[in-house]
Amino acid sequence: MLSKTIEDVLNTQIKIEAESSQIYLAMACWAEVKGLEGVSNFMYAQSDEEREHMLKLVKFVNERGGHAKISQLAEPSVDFISFKAMFEKLLEHEIFVSQSINELVHIALQEKDYATHNFLQWYVAEQIEEEAVARTILDKINLIGDDKGGLYLFDRDIANITVTSASNTGLQ
Repeated sequence: MLSKTIEDVLNTQIKIEAESSQIYLAMACWAEVKGLEGVSNFMYAQSDEEREHMLKLVKFVNERGGHAKISQLAEPSVDFISFKAMFEKLLEHEIFVSQSINELVHIALQEKDYATHNFLQWYVAEQIEEEAVARTILDKINLIGDDKGGLYLFDRDIANITVTSASNTGLQ
């Protein structure tokens, strides 16, 4: 059974994950309109993934005797000055989500809710990977600079960007 505190903070995270999905959907639309098909497909996939993260939390709250709340979402930005600025926003947002997950883990430990703590470890590892992917993409964008040919290749290849983060190396 979830405590009221844990239920409330998990419901806040449900909203954060839903807003993340919307943010990436808005980024996908922006990229698609700009002719960046690879970037838009990447962002559509990110949006779907964030929705899955939200649904996983919803199911967990409901299964543990709480009531998942679906709340109104903030409207995301729909315009960006450049694709680099868009990916900078993506990294900034992932850092925010990581901080939120870390706070959830802290509260779960304070509440001695080890089931929730255990459940949240998947999110901790996922956030390490999400931040690593965003940083890798920004590194590639910085290498490209203003080269239009580089942008074309980046857009073509973004679907194949993979990052082996520390959480997935087996070196822990």
